[in-house]
Amino acid sequence: MSLLQVSDLTFCYEGSFDNIFENASFHVDTDWKLGFIGRNGKGKTTFLNLLMGKYEYTGSISTNVRFDYFPYLYSENDLGRTVMDLAGGWKPGAEEWQILYELSSLDTDPGILYRPLKTLSQGERTKAMLAVLFSGENEFLLIDEPTNHLDSRGRRIVTDYLKRKKGFILVSHDRAMLDSICDHMLVLNRDSIEVISGNFSTWWENKERKDSFARAENEKHLKEIGKLKTAADRTDRWAVKSENSKIGFDPVKEHDRSISTRSYVGAKTKKMQSRVKSFEKRIERQISEKEGLLNDLENVEDIKLTKLSHHKKCLVECRDFSLAYETGTPKTVFRNMSFHVEQGDIVFLNGENGCGKSSFIKAVLRAAGYPGADEETSFNTRGILDTAAGLKISYISQNTSFLKGSLKEYAETHDLDYSLFLTLLRKLDMNRVQFEKNIEDYSEGQKKKVLIAASLLTPAHLYIWDEPLNYIDVFSRMQIEKLIEVYRPAMILVEHDEAFRNKLADRVIEFCPPEDVQKASL
Repeated sequence: MSLLQVSDLTFCYEGSFDNIFENASFHVDTDWKLGFIGRNGKGKTTFLNLLMGKYEYTGSISTNVRFDYFPYLYSENDLGRTVMDLAGGWKPGAEEWQILYELSSLDTDPGILYRPLKTLSQGERTKAMLAVLFSGENEFLLIDEPTNHLDSRGRRIVTDYLKRKKGFILVSHDRAMLDSICDHMLVLNRDSIEVISGNFSTWWENKERKDSFARAENEKHLKEIGKLKTAADRTDRWAVKSENSKIGFDPVKEHDRSISTRSYVGAKTKKMQSRVKSFEKRIERQISEKEGLLNDLENVEDIKLTKLSHHKKCLVECRDFSLAYETGTPKTVFRNMSFHVEQGDIVFLNGENGCGKSSFIKAVLRAAGYPGADEETSFNTRGILDTAAGLKISYISQNTSFLKGSLKEYAETHDLDYSLFLTLLRKLDMNRVQFEKNIEDYSEGQKKKVLIAASLLTPAHLYIWDEPLNYIDVFSRMQIEKLIEVYRPAMILVEHDEAFRNKLADRVIEFCPPEDVQKASL
C-alpha cells in the first residue's frame, strides 16, 4: 500500500485566466479502484497529465509509485505496425508473455497483437492497450475513458477485467461500470474536490442528501436574513425619528416635554442604534454561514426540444430487410430485420461493433432523403424499408472530425438561432469562455454537446442519434435522460450506456452477426 498525496495543487493553462485547480489537497491509496468523475472540461484528463509530469504546476504531488496512462498514443506512421512492435515504446520492459496473459483475461484473440494497428477495430485496440497497460508491476495506472466506442459486449468484458484488478484511477461516465468496479470515488465538484469510500451510487446518494440539506439550510438562512433586515430597518427608522425629535418641541402640543428630556431621548436613540448594529452583525453572520452552501450544487437545468407531429402514426417500417456492402469483397452486414418505429417510440439498436447498427441508420437516412445521406451509402439492400412521406430527421453522427470554425459559423450553416444555440450550450454546462474558441479546439465531450444542442434545436419528427453520449459527463447524461422522458420524441438510438438504455428504451432491437438467425425483439 502507498499513498498518492496532493497538496496545494494549483494549475492553469498558459494564456488562460482561470485556474483548473487552485490549492487542491487530497490523498488516495494506490491500491484502490478509484473512479474519477466531474463535468466536461473540469480537469480530469488534465490531472492525469499532471501525474504523468506533462505540465508545470505549483504545490506538490508525492508518491513512490510509477504511473502509466491509457490510451497510449500513436501516429499515422504507427498504423502499419503491430501492437507488439509498439508495446516496447508504450511500456519499456513489458514482456510478450505478460501481454499475452493479460489479453487472454480479456477474452480476445491473441492474434490481434501481431496484426497492423490499422486493421484492428476500436474495441480490439482498447483491449490490446489494456493488456499492455496491466503487463507491468508496481504501477498506479491512469485509465482515461476506456469504453468509448465499445459495444455492450466489449464493455462487459472490460468491466469484468477491471473488477479483478486494483491500483488504478478510472475516468468514466458510465454509471453501471463505475458501480461494478470502483471501491472509492474521486469527484471534481464545482468548487471542491472530494474522495469518498464506495462506488458511483454511494456517492450520488450522499450527494443528493447533502444537496437537499444545503438547499434547506440556504432557505432557512434566507428567511432569517429577511426577518433580520425587516427588524433592522424598522428599528433604524425609529432611531432616526427619535433622533430628529431630540432638538426642538412644541410646548403646547408636547406639554410633557422639557429641555431636560433631551438626554433621555438621546440615550433612547443610542440604544436603538446599538440594536441596529447588532442586527447588522447577525445578518453578516447569517450571510457568511450561507456562503458556500450551494457552491457544489449541480443545478441541472431543464432543456427542451422542438419535436414535430406527423400525420402518420408509423414513421419507419422495415420488413425482411437485409443490407450488404459490395465494395471489394461482398459483405452481408445483417439480413431479414423486421421492426417498426411509431410516433413516441424510443428504440435502441444493440449489438457488437460491426454488426450493422450504423449501416441501418444510414439506410434510414437515405430512404428519408436526408441531405448528404447518399454520399456514404455504398451498399445494396433487399426487402422493405419505408419512411413516412415528408419525414424530417434530426441526426447525430458518431463522428466529430468535421466540426470546425466558430459556433456562430456552425449555427449559420445549420440554420440555428445563434442566441438559442448558446443558451442551450450554457444549460449543458458549456463555459462562456469556450464560445470564443473554434470548435476544433474543443474537447470531445464539448464537441458532442455542440451536436446534441444542434439536434435539439432542429424541429423533427424523428431523432436519430448514433452513440451521442461518448465523452459526455454524468450530469449531462442525466439531464438528457430527463428531457427524453418528458418529451417522448420518436427516436432511434445507438448507445451502450446501460443505465441510459434501461431507463428510456421502449424496445431494444438486437443486431446479430449475419450468419445467425436475424430476428428483432419486438
